[in-house]
Amino acid sequence: MPFSPAVGFHFVALSVGSVFHHRRVHALLSLLLASTLTACKAPAEPVAAAPAVLVGIVTLQTESQTLSTELPGRTRAFMIAEIRPQISGIVQQRLFAEGATVKAGQALYQIDPAAYEVVVASAAATVAKTQATAKTAEVNAARNAALVDINAISRQLYDESLALVQQTTADVAVAQAALDNARINLAYTRIGAPISGRTSLSTVTPGALVTANQVAVLTTISQLDQVYVDVTQSSTDLLKLKNDLAQGRFERVGQGDVRIRIKLEDGRAYPHPGRLQFSGVNVDPGTGAVTLRAVVPNPDGLLMPGMYVRAQLDTGVTQQALLVPQQAVTRDTTGKASVLVVNATSKAERRAVSLDAAVGNRWMVVAGLVAGERVIVDGLQRVRPGVLVSTEEVVVKLVAGVAPAPAARASAATSAR
Repeated sequence: MPFSPAVGFHFVALSVGSVFHHRRVHALLSLLLASTLTACKAPAEPVAAAPAVLVGIVTLQTESQTLSTELPGRTRAFMIAEIRPQISGIVQQRLFAEGATVKAGQALYQIDPAAYEVVVASAAATVAKTQATAKTAEVNAARNAALVDINAISRQLYDESLALVQQTTADVAVAQAALDNARINLAYTRIGAPISGRTSLSTVTPGALVTANQVAVLTTISQLDQVYVDVTQSSTDLLKLKNDLAQGRFERVGQGDVRIRIKLEDGRAYPHPGRLQFSGVNVDPGTGAVTLRAVVPNPDGLLMPGMYVRAQLDTGVTQQALLVPQQAVTRDTTGKASVLVVNATSKAERRAVSLDAAVGNRWMVVAGLVAGERVIVDGLQRVRPGVLVSTEEVVVKLVAGVAPAPAARASAATSAR
């Protein structure tokens, strides 16, 4: 049968229409199925709010605080006497126990006195001789005075007798001085302690030859019933303290009589406080530090010269100090300090703060916080800014302490900036 173009076109039209029809039916079925599933699904419940996180807080309050600083120092003997011989001779005896306490005037060494005793005896004889001569001259002068009155002798002879009296009197004085010198040298054969204190090791033994005013010392006596403690403070810290006092941030402690406390090398507190006695007037150009000297009682002899100690001294008092526990403070990668506070909506809020010195286990706040604010100190790892919190007041155990050393204070000041 021959192909008809009209029939072919009709067939193509029917095929295309069939395809569109099936697609339309499929789309309608998909929409119907989606509507059915949506209608069968249960209605969504509202999302519950997150519970408040429990944190421990401290409510800040101003308080009066004495500011202190801790400085390194060395102990020095209150008085030191280096014992040297003032004459030459052979040591016969050592009259003290090494390391023992001696009294002023107590004998320490005995040098052989024989040669000096002979010199004393000779000088005494010379004095007696000159005294006899002087006596004779005085008698002759008195006799000549009577004779010259009756012109029995010349005036010249009388004047010569008077001059002889003066000469022999001077001879007696010279001889007496020589005798006194000999007696002094004899006394030097017994070397005594010039001060009371504790002796060091002896550098000589009996039989040793010593010479007058030799360089080497025989022993040393140190007076230790009280000791000096020399500490150094940087001129930067000293200027800062003076500026704070001038601006009224701090009040001066005492009337120039600053109390000082000592920490021993093992960290123990020394039981007897001292007093600052001297503040240096010159700055060491090598270290940039000023030397301070304190006098500390040492009744038990615990402090020995040359010991390293830490000296704590009060520098000022502030009546409105605001102190925040150190555990509440965090720092970012640049070293800037901040704390988390609980705001009026009971949410945690990050607050940047400026800090000054450390006082025990707390920081002194310069800016960023005010009295009455609630600072989070416990549970910091569970909260972040903006989180709802519930609070409970906690008691932070306070640790007494002092301001940091100059290097630490400089670091804190840099962080605060």
